[in-house]
Amino acid sequence: MTANRQDAWSHEDDLLLAETVLRHIREGSTQLAAFEEVAEALVRTSAACGFRWNSTIRKKYEAEVNLAKKKRTAIKREKSKAQVVREPLTQPLEPIQENDVAAEQVSSLEMTNLDDVIEFLKGFKEKQSKLDETVLLKEENESLREKLSQVENEKNIITQDYRALLEIMERARKLTNSAMFEKTT
Repeated sequence: MTANRQDAWSHEDDLLLAETVLRHIREGSTQLAAFEEVAEALVRTSAACGFRWNSTIRKKYEAEVNLAKKKRTAIKREKSKAQVVREPLTQPLEPIQENDVAAEQVSSLEMTNLDDVIEFLKGFKEKQSKLDETVLLKEENESLREKLSQVENEKNIITQDYRALLEIMERARKLTNSAMFEKTT
């Protein structure tokens, strides 16, 4: 006979965890909030609930999770549509002429959004130009590194040749000195 662990998860615990997580997903809340809610109800840690969800339960409820995410997205869309307040037209629209002042009037919401887009694009353009400049500087830096490496190699060759020349000159001097010494003796 196998003894049940005191901290073993029951089927009811798993159901509570799954239902709570799915509800939080549908409502746009976080899974962490769901784990904390279940942890309080089951007198466990939220980490234990998260581990149980990710290691065992989530796999069994993948279809339900996807459905909950779709519902959350639909709810968000509905809320965003409801937040857009449109004032009904009180006067009929007049045709817009090219230099008409009415053509220049745009709602503050649209102008703000347009201004935000323009500012974003300006910032993006600046970042892109900085990125382009950075790429060019990196290429120039690499080119200069290659040239420096070539110059260092040439310097090393010249230094070696100079030392060899000095050695030859020193030998010639010694030979000359010894030849002169032999003549005098």
